[in-house]
Amino acid sequence: MPKPPCDAYTHWLIHHTAPEFLREEGLPPEVWLQQLWRHQRIRRDQLRTVDGRRLSVLHPGFWNREAGPDFQRAVLQYEGELSVVGDVEIDLSVSGWRGHHHQGNPAYRRVILRVVWRARPSETTAGEVRDKEPPVLELEPVLDAPLSELTNWLSCEAPWRLPASTAGMCAGPLRVVSSQEAHRILEQAARSRLARKGSEFEAQARQHGWEQVLWEGLFAALGYKHNAWPMRRLAEVLRPGGPGMASRTWTHLETVQGRVFGLSSFLSSAVTRPSTYWRSLWDVWWRERHEFEGMELPGSVWRWSGIRPINHPHRRLALAAHWLQMTTLGTQLETWITQRLDQSAAAESLMTILQPRQADPYWSKHWTLTSARLERSLPLLGAARATDLAMNVILPWFWVRATLARNDALRARVEERYLEWPAGEDNAVLRLARDRLFGGVRPNLPRTAAIQQGILQVVRDFCDRSDSRCTGCQFPELMRALSG
Repeated sequence: MPKPPCDAYTHWLIHHTAPEFLREEGLPPEVWLQQLWRHQRIRRDQLRTVDGRRLSVLHPGFWNREAGPDFQRAVLQYEGELSVVGDVEIDLSVSGWRGHHHQGNPAYRRVILRVVWRARPSETTAGEVRDKEPPVLELEPVLDAPLSELTNWLSCEAPWRLPASTAGMCAGPLRVVSSQEAHRILEQAARSRLARKGSEFEAQARQHGWEQVLWEGLFAALGYKHNAWPMRRLAEVLRPGGPGMASRTWTHLETVQGRVFGLSSFLSSAVTRPSTYWRSLWDVWWRERHEFEGMELPGSVWRWSGIRPINHPHRRLALAAHWLQMTTLGTQLETWITQRLDQSAAAESLMTILQPRQADPYWSKHWTLTSARLERSLPLLGAARATDLAMNVILPWFWVRATLARNDALRARVEERYLEWPAGEDNAVLRLARDRLFGGVRPNLPRTAAIQQGILQVVRDFCDRSDSRCTGCQFPELMRALSG
């Protein structure tokens, strides 16, 4: 997204609307508080919590624009104590902690500081600041300039400027190497990631066989990061040809979808006004559920927070049911990997295999089992998810099999597709990693999924093993060694 201009129009808007807002509400927008903390526009040597404890901010944490605390992996130190790592939550007032139901929410269990605009005397005397809850820091008394002077900066510049605390120790060394050298280093990290994922499939295949681990990998990838485990468990139970499944019919779509949604527990919950589609699934599950006794997943294993409608588990299960009905998915993938295709054609061909042959009569117009009908049709699989399936499941699965079979020609073709596959969807981890690695300077790197995979592998190998201050991180040293 391009940075908006701070021209005469914007300046007029800021100076004529923001003061009015502040006069009416008495509080600045919460996003301003996030920017003040993110850039540490505070007198850092004068920080005390409302209970009088002196506080040093060794690292403010990383701005989280998804569900959960506003800043993650902050490093704080209270006077006379060792430094602690945790999350920071930003609220306008002390009462926001309970008003937003953060207490008892597992996503907020690592919060070690609440930052508020001001803590009213009535809140502290009424017991809003409780002993067992994270300590509170007031922001208004410790700003490094009056809010009236910061208004223009907060509205125009702050959201786009990279805080110095975000860049890691590697930003300096990486900034001085050529784009070609950075490309080479990240490509090597991507190859390492490919080999590691392949070795995971090899270990699992010793126990369950190659076809089974492919199904489990595909289902788990549909679950994304929130619901990978329950999706994998369904693959263990439902694979065509698996134990107890060979004699079942897989040709009728609603029959397969009835099994999938029944085993996932989504048909067990009460529905006020069940649709004709829901009733048809229930009819299937009602007849078969006694044969799956003890296999139905508990509803508590599914996570819903932070999931966009397009990624809702119901839609992912609907796509999985289409794959199960296909029965020849593995054979089609075997043919696909042996074909000589350029990268664009390879991606399109994979989409053709993974996408249902015909639009699903129900799921092309609904988000969930109980949602209202949509006006426009939606595909069950998009290009971003197909890229994720290719890079994290399909290509590593073929790579390790070719490696074990010493099929050098097939292995080379897999690596070629892996390294040249078009870039997938950007995400918060990649954005933060680029900021940390390159200090906000974008190198001229190819827009490939392999570069994204390489960045993610660097994060796993180095960033995840260090703290926010890069304590003890050896990646800068490795990068200098690799670049000569």
